[in-house]
Amino acid sequence: MKDSYANCIFVYAIPIRSVDLKIPISVLVLIHNVNSEVLLIERADRPDFWQSVTGSLDSPSESLEGAAVREVAEETGIKVQTLPKGALKNLQHCVEYEIYPKWRHRYPPDVDRNTEHWFALEVPVGIAVQLAPREHLNYVWLPFEEAAQKCFSQSNRDAILKFFSQPNDFLGLSKGGSQS
Repeated sequence: MKDSYANCIFVYAIPIRSVDLKIPISVLVLIHNVNSEVLLIERADRPDFWQSVTGSLDSPSESLEGAAVREVAEETGIKVQTLPKGALKNLQHCVEYEIYPKWRHRYPPDVDRNTEHWFALEVPVGIAVQLAPREHLNYVWLPFEEAAQKCFSQSNRDAILKFFSQPNDFLGLSKGGSQS
């Protein structure tokens, strides 16, 4: 996995021949509450694979924030628009990772890397979660350290741990908490 800070926003020039092929640009939305608990969801296509909300852009013109809002609604039933302004934060961080060989058939030929953009969404304690049964089997709220351990994805583990242990690394904050 390669961290990429300076070039997080770019356009892929990969022709997508079929509506069913994924764009190798995705979002990871770390859903958490004020108690530092993180929502994890279990994949239906891979039982025991727990993760945060993730998903690829639906089209090259979809914004990263639009994809985050859509994926949260599709996978958890949570409507970001009903939450307080600023609940969804673009962490201005992305990572590039190798797509698992098992899932490469979902992407255009010769695509083996994905760029994942991190978001965080603070929700009220006890918010209702309604999973998309074709995508996810179960959900659980866990203290962030346990959530990180339960994730199958290294980038998801890193996102959780970095968000809670190094929050000033996001959003241009310096160690003193001021904008840099």
